[in-house]
Amino acid sequence: MNTETIVPPATIDLLSRGMKCLVDSLGVIDAEYFIAAVRRERFDYTKWQHKHFNDIDLETFVTNAASYAKSIGK
Repeated sequence: MNTETIVPPATIDLLSRGMKCLVDSLGVIDAEYFIAAVRRERFDYTKWQHKHFNDIDLETFVTNAASYAKSIGK
């Protein structure tokens, strides 16, 4: 039985890391456009995730995630 407590990151740390990911992946301008679009569209990540991943089986998801992680050196 795993009794380890999971402690979420501080909000400022999470926001900083998220912005770094966006800027590294999209560049400053497109990162700003992305944030504006999310705010404007009232983006619901949970609904998007269900829609996006609903039709994909677990094995395919894991294979795709592993391939992506490998492609970015993780």
